[in-house]
Amino acid sequence: MKKRIISAIIMGLILIPLYIKGGTIFTVAVYLVSLLGLKEFLDMKGTKKELPEFIYFISYIMMTLLFFFNTTTALDGEKIFLTMDFRVIAGLFLTFLIPTVLYHDHNRYSINDAFFLIGGIFFLGTSMSLIILLRDLGINLLTYLLLITIITDTYALFTGLLIGKHKLLESVSPKKTWEGTIGGTLFATFIAVMFYHTVINSETSIWLLIVITIFLSFIGQFGDLFFSSIKRYYGKKDFSNLIPGHGGILDRLDSIIFVVLGYIFFISIL
Repeated sequence: MKKRIISAIIMGLILIPLYIKGGTIFTVAVYLVSLLGLKEFLDMKGTKKELPEFIYFISYIMMTLLFFFNTTTALDGEKIFLTMDFRVIAGLFLTFLIPTVLYHDHNRYSINDAFFLIGGIFFLGTSMSLIILLRDLGINLLTYLLLITIITDTYALFTGLLIGKHKLLESVSPKKTWEGTIGGTLFATFIAVMFYHTVINSETSIWLLIVITIFLSFIGQFGDLFFSSIKRYYGKKDFSNLIPGHGGILDRLDSIIFVVLGYIFFISIL
């Protein structure tokens, strides 16, 4: 626990100033984090099958292109337009599908490997790009989403330890309970809704805000379970040991990635 707390303090001292500053320095920081996340993703794949070095190289190239050129935002008054560069998406498919023909040995590289990489890079690249997009729209908005994930995780842990009896999904995450899930959602909803209503927009319907926040809290917890299922499949406890006491980058970003993706459904109304 001591190691976990010290790591959290160090991360806070590094990341919070970048988060507050925003702009190019924040974008670069998130980009570097996304590359570390991709490395963990590829390393996890490598525990069962080592891919050709060239495939690893182009994975980082495609992540870079997807991060910087795929998802953008355009403002027109109060309207927000989300755009995607289909040239990058087409390149993502072609780059990983063509080698399935060139590599005649399926034990080295197969169609399953190709779609694993296409899906993983598109998933990580798009979600990390959306974090930049939301920070550009306003620090308070992204803070609202971060509060949902942080408070949900924190109070789900405490509630589960205190009164948790009924397992949520023991085969994926043995320690998570229904009591923890509900407790984390209730606390996160109360705190995040108060923040949004007080700091961002007091005219937003409180009931609409509550419903959306509850949804995002649950989505974040499903994100945690999703990444836990990946680790279970590959027989790993953490994605890496990069952050002492916390695991890897993806161990810390699992919930916020899903919350950001879930929020996009409501970006035009909240």
